[in-house]
Amino acid sequence: MAHYQITLDAQTIQALVEQKDQALAQLLQQVLNQVLDAEVAEYLQADRYERTEGRQGYRNGYRSRQLTTRVGTLTLDVPRTRDGEFSPALFDRYQRHEKALVLTLMEMVVNGVSTRKIRRVTEELCGTEFSKSTVSELAKGLDAAVKQWRTRSLAETPYPFLIVDALVLKIREHGAVRPRSGCVVTGINAAGYREILGFWIGDSESQQTWSTVFTDLKDRGLTGVDLVVSDDHRGLRKAIDQHFQGARWQRCQTHLTRNVLDAAPKSVQKELHGRLRSLFEAPDRATVDTLWKKIVQDFEERAGRALTRLEEGLEDALAVLQLPEPLRIRLRTTNGVERLNAEIRRRERVIRIFPNRDSAIRLLGALLLEQHEAWTTGPRYLNLESYWQAKRSAGAAEEPSQSEATSVA
Repeated sequence: MAHYQITLDAQTIQALVEQKDQALAQLLQQVLNQVLDAEVAEYLQADRYERTEGRQGYRNGYRSRQLTTRVGTLTLDVPRTRDGEFSPALFDRYQRHEKALVLTLMEMVVNGVSTRKIRRVTEELCGTEFSKSTVSELAKGLDAAVKQWRTRSLAETPYPFLIVDALVLKIREHGAVRPRSGCVVTGINAAGYREILGFWIGDSESQQTWSTVFTDLKDRGLTGVDLVVSDDHRGLRKAIDQHFQGARWQRCQTHLTRNVLDAAPKSVQKELHGRLRSLFEAPDRATVDTLWKKIVQDFEERAGRALTRLEEGLEDALAVLQLPEPLRIRLRTTNGVERLNAEIRRRERVIRIFPNRDSAIRLLGALLLEQHEAWTTGPRYLNLESYWQAKRSAGAAEEPSQSEATSVA
């Protein structure tokens, strides 16, 4: 272990005796500057102006560098050498702490802590203030991981089921705050695990926006789609019909129920809601037909407009009847991603308005990446053995090989 001889000037000693503010910072700054000089002398095997046969190089002046410590911000004179190879051990240790701090700040951003709160926390803990712009710059370290995840290949496994949803985000663009659509696609792979396949931001929830989303998914290798679950947005419906021909569309029963009840008088809404639940939970088509006739008899006069709306959407809302019964409860609505949407909303409420699209993709992409990893490493979402058995029996598809299913698990 190296030993250094440290000298202090009279001004620093006087400040320490009188307990003046910044005295400790001055002391530490002098000590560290002398340590740096001793380190470069040891590296060169020669002191300043010393002529020795063992000299390994020459000094090349200094560069100033600030170091934030608990006693204040220090200005250090870091020696340079002509070969440019000298690196003080002091800063190697500092960089490890600095990286740990940056990772902590990034995690705080992803977990929905506002930049103002982060600034106050760092000022309290580190004795220095991180501006909002500094925190935003640090958060850009998430970009590479988010981009890699958003562009990953989807060709390793088929995804028989997709759950598609969108939510409105406020983003500042062209000098104004504009509503934009955040599009999220969740897939269930051949082994029955949920994955978040991607996240996109479009100008609106239009057919063009969703066509861009589905084209990107297919370009990345998406195959095997058998059922798409979503609400009844017109642009989304058209894009599904265009890009997933032959796949069935399951209209979200929760959204349809809400639309039907909105068209019914308040006096019958509670009763009608209970009957709708029984209708959608029916085990087979024969039971559906029986319940539907009874609903028409009981509500045709009291809620005719609501029944018309229900009749228009009923067939699409019962697409899951063609699946094995154990799969239906999780594929008949988009409720499986409601918790995910709630997490997105919680962070959005903190930020309120994203300064640009990149910041929205960065933050929400990091959140979705974290949730994706939790889903793919957690319990299996659906047991698809009955589904693949039915497909084999129908001769429509082959069950994935055991090695393929294991690779995605």
